[in-house]
Amino acid sequence: MTTLENVLARYTRVGDLWEKLDERRIRCHACGHECPVFEGQAGVCKVRRNQEGRLMVPWGYVSGAHCDPIEKKPFYHVAPGSSAFSFGMLGCDLHCSYCQNWITSQALRDPDAVAGAIRATPEGLVRQALEEGARFMVSTYNEPLITVEWGVAIFQAAREVGMATGFVSNGNATKEVLEYLRPHLDLYKVDLKSFSDAQYRRLGGRLGPILDSIQRIHNMGFWLEVVTLVVPGFNDSSSELGQIAAFLCSVSPDIPWHVTAFHRDYRMTEAGDTPVRTLERAVEIGRAAGLHYVYAGNAPGLVGECENTFCPNCGKRLVRRRGYHILENLVTAEGRCPKCQTSIAGRWKEPVVKT
Repeated sequence: MTTLENVLARYTRVGDLWEKLDERRIRCHACGHECPVFEGQAGVCKVRRNQEGRLMVPWGYVSGAHCDPIEKKPFYHVAPGSSAFSFGMLGCDLHCSYCQNWITSQALRDPDAVAGAIRATPEGLVRQALEEGARFMVSTYNEPLITVEWGVAIFQAAREVGMATGFVSNGNATKEVLEYLRPHLDLYKVDLKSFSDAQYRRLGGRLGPILDSIQRIHNMGFWLEVVTLVVPGFNDSSSELGQIAAFLCSVSPDIPWHVTAFHRDYRMTEAGDTPVRTLERAVEIGRAAGLHYVYAGNAPGLVGECENTFCPNCGKRLVRRRGYHILENLVTAEGRCPKCQTSIAGRWKEPVVKT
């Protein structure tokens, strides 16, 4: 094991999402890879390991924790202007060449990714979140599916004081992990990175499990928002953006779709930054497909009305944004348009917490 793996081996416990295959292998059900893991080896994520016939999983640490606007996740249809306490760990089941959180997500693959582990408890994290005024507890920064048992422990503590909970995930889930999360999770943001299986395989995944998960997440009642980072030359064709929009609309036209700007990062430096016109084209494609809420992100103040929420019935502007800042919010306490009383999909009330 590397030095970091040795450190992380101290922060583990027996996991919940696995089964024994035979005398040499167990199968992990935390993500769509469903790795068969041999004795002494780790799965694709490199943090869930077969130790003496048991699956040992991450536990008892964070790599980082910060209070952010809920819009930064991004959740645009969740209590606008609220604060979310975000925590992250190490590792990922994908290896995206443009990852903006690569220092944590690729810490066990890339020697240049220097990140550490800080001992933590669920109660301590909740206490810190309350001190900073957060109303939401969100697992993010790395892929939360691969640290799901620890995330659930934190969510249980957060729920006890009235906080709501969220995942910021690549969506490479399984039926088993979503059922495991169902009692403890409110919000789920999925990165739908492409509509091409070939492109997904370049990133270390497959398209099918992501699409299946989006359908399941919606059907199971989590509040779902979807993000596509629009990368020039990778997934920015009108055809592919149209396929994504049509798929989301087939699940529900009320799923907010965020099309966000790529900026050169990590190992993908050959592609240029996403032009504003490409984002505007993606928004037009999403609306033409029938989606009620389509947003352009990572370009505050440059995309006109594409940051704002409008009533899908009468067209009234309901939420006006600039980046992560809420300039106006007219959605009623009941989650309706004040002009025509149309119900606006989302979770508009801020949770009431016990401080």
